[in-house]
Amino acid sequence: MGGGRLSSLAGVEAVAGQGESSGLAVGIDAVEIPRLRRVLARRPGVTERVFTAGERGYAGRFADPVPHLAARLAAKEAAMKALGVGLGAVAFADLEVVRRPSGEPGLVLAGRAARLAGDRGLRAWALSLTHTEHLAVAVVAAKSGEDRCGP
Repeated sequence: MGGGRLSSLAGVEAVAGQGESSGLAVGIDAVEIPRLRRVLARRPGVTERVFTAGERGYAGRFADPVPHLAARLAAKEAAMKALGVGLGAVAFADLEVVRRPSGEPGLVLAGRAARLAGDRGLRAWALSLTHTEHLAVAVVAAKSGEDRCGP
C-alpha cells in the first residue's frame, strides 16, 4: 500500500450519473484488518487523526477494537467516493460513523464534507458495515432531495 493510504486498494466507486443529476451516489471500500492493525501499532497517533472521539470510544468497548475501527475507516473512504473526491479532499474527522437509536450505523458529515454534500445536493445517507477476521467493508449511498444529512 503506497502513499500513506491506510485502506486496501480494493475500494471501488460506483456513482449513478453524477450525483446531482441522478440523485444517487454510491461508494464502497474495503480495509484489510491486519494491515490497519500494523499501521496503528507502528503509528499510534493515526488513531486520533483518523477517528473521532466517539468512534474511538465505541471501538474501545470491544476486546479487539481494530475490526470496528477498520469498518469505520472503510465507511469514511466509501463516503469520500460517494462525494466524488479522493483521500485528502476532506478531513477524516469530518466524516463520523455513529449509531442511530435503532442501532444501525449512521454517517454524520461536518466541515468540508458537509459543504461538498450540500453542493452536490446530497442530503440522505445510508451506511452498511461488515467485517470478518481479515476484512472490513462499507457501502455508502447518498440521495439528493431529502431534508437531512446525517443520522
